[in-house]
Amino acid sequence: MSPYLSTLALSAMPAIGSYIGGLLSEFIPPSKGNLSLTLHAAAGIILSVVGVEIMPQMLAADPPWLIFLAFVMGGGFFILMRRGINYFQKHTNKSEKQSSAWVIFLAVGVDLFSDGLMVGTSSTIAFSLALMVAVGHILANIPTGIAAISSFKQIQTSALFRQMLSASFIFPPVIGATLGYWVVVGQPELIKFMLLAFTAGILTTIVVENMVPEATENEKENYQETLCFVGGFAFIALIGTYLG
Repeated sequence: MSPYLSTLALSAMPAIGSYIGGLLSEFIPPSKGNLSLTLHAAAGIILSVVGVEIMPQMLAADPPWLIFLAFVMGGGFFILMRRGINYFQKHTNKSEKQSSAWVIFLAVGVDLFSDGLMVGTSSTIAFSLALMVAVGHILANIPTGIAAISSFKQIQTSALFRQMLSASFIFPPVIGATLGYWVVVGQPELIKFMLLAFTAGILTTIVVENMVPEATENEKENYQETLCFVGGFAFIALIGTYLG
């Protein structure tokens, strides 16, 4: 098997985790409490990906102002995406819950893209490193897959539609791995860092502006949710520490 095909095979592993999460969501009752728990876990995981896996690489770049400009541009890109979703919502009579579900799905897609990007760039260093990165994200992506598909289950979409969404998880990491293998590698390190910073800006903004407010909407204080959040963060930090 060629090195690139091996990279694509590895990039599918993070998507498998999200797909498993999507399947598990079909057996979880579609209550606000369950959705809130998975959203808190997913938010912790995504913020840990940014803080533990992406941010240290960003801070190593020079000049740093370009990196943080890319981070802000990522947040700006989310604003444009959110405005586009809101525009579509108003002109198609879609509910706010449907809009939020698509934003959560977008967050998981961007997270998977960053996973694929890291697999692709790691594979150019050592296959064993890429393998550890890919395997580590299988379990990590199960809660995010549950959160994404549960949000669509909450608004009573069809099972077939949700299965199609789960299957589509394969595309973001494959695209990310392809970019990491063919486009980013060979370019100045600054290009890779800027792409990672742009991705981090999108992820951070989605978590703060959409996932956390959606998870805490009309809910009383629940320490189980807090534990899910910090547990998700710690789990990714632990994986990053051992695989790093």
